[in-house]
Amino acid sequence: MSGIVTLTPAPAIDLTYHLPHLALGEVNRATAVNTELSGKGVNVARAVALSSVPVSAVLALGAQGAALAEQGGFAGLIAGVPDEGRTRVNTTLLDASGVTTKVNEGPVPVDAGLWAALVERTEFELERLDAEWLVISGSIPPLAGSGRPVPFLDLVRHASARGVRVAIDTAGAALRDVTADLGPVALIKPNTHELAELTGVALRTIGDVTDAARRLHEAGCEFVYVSMGADGALCVSAAGVHHAKAVATVVNTAGAGDASLAGFLVGSSRPDGTVDVSAGLQLAASWGALAVSQATTLLSSVAEAPPATLTAHPDPATPLTEPATP
Repeated sequence: MSGIVTLTPAPAIDLTYHLPHLALGEVNRATAVNTELSGKGVNVARAVALSSVPVSAVLALGAQGAALAEQGGFAGLIAGVPDEGRTRVNTTLLDASGVTTKVNEGPVPVDAGLWAALVERTEFELERLDAEWLVISGSIPPLAGSGRPVPFLDLVRHASARGVRVAIDTAGAALRDVTADLGPVALIKPNTHELAELTGVALRTIGDVTDAARRLHEAGCEFVYVSMGADGALCVSAAGVHHAKAVATVVNTAGAGDASLAGFLVGSSRPDGTVDVSAGLQLAASWGALAVSQATTLLSSVAEAPPATLTAHPDPATPLTEPATP
């Protein structure tokens, strides 16, 4: 079976504090602390690794990241490029009531030599795994000394030209850069807030989400996959509009979108190289629901993933639990 390669341009150390109650302006005492190697591409790869699909996660790996990779059961998964710089820390404050508060550092600038090494390792892993998908996921860091982001779109075009499907999950200016030319991009995965910001349209119903996603599909993206939190996931493609949802008790929302993207890629993969959107979206909603029900960012098992309900042509009048505005 063809594999999946993820590239995390801005990896992170995820530091999660568990609190009985978050009191702003007060001294808060944690009841537990978790530290994990993370970054969106790392999270996707770790979830994919729970399936039979071969996967490799490319990222710059500093000393602390390398130690966490060794401790965290990443054997055979991480394709690390040595990095002497510091790795950013993303902090999650997890209230016992289920409210998640995140404080994320901006991406650390990447010098030209390190970026070239990351691209080279990515291309090597694509060849080694005979990869069907390249997932570029998370924040896009600046290229040190240039005032510009690293040229990740060059990698997108090169991978697409060699027949690899490219999936992009990023936000802000990088997401706008991607949508300027969606021809080489097979899948884009905004959440509802990112989609609203990108299209400039308020999203209050399933129909609003569908219309906004269809604009990106018609602009050249084969699969527009929108994660919608408690409202599940929706995909617009040549196969039509599909919606899937699973029920879960929310404990921690960090990493849920990454788990759902992994579920889509795994569930939709077919031996003949085609993409089964229905199966992919159903597994995406299931894995995303599982992710929000656990305290840590990374999935360690999918055995207890809840079943998801799939709907073709969902009712456009259905209101969103969490509307999004530009």
